[in-house]
Amino acid sequence: MQAIFPFTAIVGQKRMTRALILNAVDPRIGGVLIRGERGTAKSTAARALAALLPAVEVFTYSPFNDDPNNPDTWSDWVKEQQASGADLETSTHPTPFVNLPVSATEDRVVGTLDIEKAIQKGERHFESGVLAAANRGLLYIDEVNLLDDHVVDVLLDSAAMGQNIVEREGISFSHPARFILVGTMNPEEGDLRPQLLDRFALSVDIHGIRDPRDRVSIMERNLSFENDSDAFYEEWQPSEKELSDKIAKAREIVSQVTYSSRDLISIASLTSSLNVDGHRADLVILKAARANAALEGRTAITDFDIAVASELALPHRIKRGPFHQSEMTMTELQERISDLQGETESTGEAKPQPNEDGMEEEPEKKKA
Repeated sequence: MQAIFPFTAIVGQKRMTRALILNAVDPRIGGVLIRGERGTAKSTAARALAALLPAVEVFTYSPFNDDPNNPDTWSDWVKEQQASGADLETSTHPTPFVNLPVSATEDRVVGTLDIEKAIQKGERHFESGVLAAANRGLLYIDEVNLLDDHVVDVLLDSAAMGQNIVEREGISFSHPARFILVGTMNPEEGDLRPQLLDRFALSVDIHGIRDPRDRVSIMERNLSFENDSDAFYEEWQPSEKELSDKIAKAREIVSQVTYSSRDLISIASLTSSLNVDGHRADLVILKAARANAALEGRTAITDFDIAVASELALPHRIKRGPFHQSEMTMTELQERISDLQGETESTGEAKPQPNEDGMEEEPEKKKA
């Protein structure tokens, strides 16, 4: 088995690692696009994240990595096995890591139905594709900008829905397709169409590290890994386990993380003030903010979580303004959120109040 460079041993690139970790906490965020020059640890980080994630429990012979504990997501294969009275064994597997080649076709990605067998024998036979193998794992696309636009569209649709449905000649088959989508590209080789770019939830632009001491650390760590990968991994194993446990705990509580109407107004005001098209960014920021709060062990989001999420969700969605000129810092984002909240409160509208569920709601306006 090929040795994997430890995720926690990657030097710098904090935004990239944060974006990957947030998607690991909640794959429903919708993936991350990493744009950067050659040799900036893009593919190394993606592979390292998959190796870091906890093992998953699956039905042993399922081609779709079905989750035995989540019947709502079971594939048609599991339902057919149950209907036939088959005994479904379970086992634990490492988190899948699937590398999609640039030459992949749509059939290779979504899978195919054997129409001939269906007509001749009345049997529904599905040949699983990349989406099936990647379910509950990490799907990595290197040079995503060189992939056929239609294939990228299919991948992003499945990532958003969490399900893959294939229909041919009146016959259909469905299976879960919940995965962490990671795309990497070198902008020098061409960019994605704006419509596809927006479909990636988070985006990070990375560059080679300029600090000489950090560059020395990169050389030293890579040489140590090449000389003895096992010993190097053992050295980093405690920090790897610490982060893995942190992600596992965050996954357990992310659905319980609450937010208030004040938080929603902060997000909407921020995206509106930056002239962001559409509403996908608002939803992405909310999901990423909840994931960040869960990662920090909290059950309610704060302005800091919104700023962290915005830093990752907005750069590729803004045509002009601060992000086009230079990257906005966390401090600048938090100050902007605070200013927008002050403007909202100064309009004289009633301040939101918490209700029984912990959510905030607008109090009734006084009658004249």
